Amino acid sequence: MTTPQHLRTIYWEGGLDGCCKLVEQTLLPGEFVEIECTTRQEIWHAIKRLAVRGAPAIGVAAGFGVVLGIRDSAASDRAGFMADLKETCDDLAESRPTAVNLFWGLDRMTRVATEAGELSVPALKQLLLDEAIAIYEQDRTICRQLGKFGQELLNEGEGALTHCNAGGLATADYGTALAVFFSAQEAGKNFKVFADETRPLNQGSRLTSWELHRAGIDVTLICDNMAGQVMKEGRIQKIFVGSDRIAANGDAANKIGTYSVSVLAKHHGIPFYVVAPTSTFDMSTAHGDGIPIEQRDPDEIRKGYSGGLNAPEDVAVYNPAFDVTPHEHIAGIVTEFGVIEKPSTESVAQHFRENGLMADS
Repeated sequence: MTTPQHLRTIYWEGGLDGCCKLVEQTLLPGEFVEIECTTRQEIWHAIKRLAVRGAPAIGVAAGFGVVLGIRDSAASDRAGFMADLKETCDDLAESRPTAVNLFWGLDRMTRVATEAGELSVPALKQLLLDEAIAIYEQDRTICRQLGKFGQELLNEGEGALTHCNAGGLATADYGTALAVFFSAQEAGKNFKVFADETRPLNQGSRLTSWELHRAGIDVTLICDNMAGQVMKEGRIQKIFVGSDRIAANGDAANKIGTYSVSVLAKHHGIPFYVVAPTSTFDMSTAHGDGIPIEQRDPDEIRKGYSGGLNAPEDVAVYNPAFDVTPHEHIAGIVTEFGVIEKPSTESVAQHFRENGLMADS
């Protein structure tokens, strides 16, 4: 069986005429299928329908989507090519609004082309493919750094809770929150993980429990509404979650239900950690109230993941995909550079300064 660290969620195969391959996550855990995306539209729909998901993986998909969008550009000069590039990025930006890595990836691709100087159109196309692959490789390295710093927070014999899926399936390699567990396993630690099922699309039951179970990690699946009871019973000592966008003050948007977990953790005195690369920070957004929250299809709740009707077919539904955990509930944010303890506007800014990052990056 393929080991988790070699699970390739998304990658590029071939040269400029190649394709993006990704795991069709909507079929897991029943089927493990890779699909090929050869057009920008196929990447757009893969992001929208959650065939590829997780903030870092979406950032990688953005890079590959740009390549697929511009490689057939018929522009004969730089100005025409840059117009085609803008149209491609504007379209991909419409796929999902909350995950800031999508916009980070698109901005990075645009910037490298803008700063390239007077290259020919063929050279610009190759440059963008090289940059997309660099984003992929960088994410793999960052995943390992997140695991390295995060596992130091998980002690021998502890129980941990995670919500949604922030593993290899959400990144290009090792995960964010789940990287903590994979790294702790490699360090020889004994620990136990509780995974929330994460309604309504069950990313915890379908994806997280699948990843951890196949890795030989001691994982127990629970319903979302069991988390408080499990904490009360003293089974959980730490909580690790990922994030799709983090505001400048440390407020963190993650899959719906994460905020509830943070409230329960605060009540029970359990440290709550967010694990995410610095690319997930949106330093232009001061606090969580400014983070856009994606609203999804009401039938995701009416019908559930199986597709069978489990509520009146015309009942009103409110279906936000994300919520925001206030920084006051977060003990620390683990990045590829270390841990931001007690995140705040000041501590986040200091972390960026100390690691040579621009304040608005």
